[in-house]
Amino acid sequence: MGNFEALIQNLIQPLLSFPQELEVLNLGESDGFYTYCAKVSEADLGKNGHIAQAIRTILYAMASKEGVKVRLNIESK
Repeated sequence: MGNFEALIQNLIQPLLSFPQELEVLNLGESDGFYTYCAKVSEADLGKNGHIAQAIRTILYAMASKEGVKVRLNIESK
């Protein structure tokens, strides 16, 4: 299985005003999904979710290629 934590970090970090605040957590597998949580500075949330959805689309494409399902939650710290 691919390194989804690294992919998430590499996709999100360059887009943040406060990249040092980024924390990516692997929450494990449940209901056939691998769940990850990206915690960012509250100042970095926004944009009506368009950037978050684009990041999820890339992540889902990689997961599909690997034959797994993933979820990505993006939250403020």
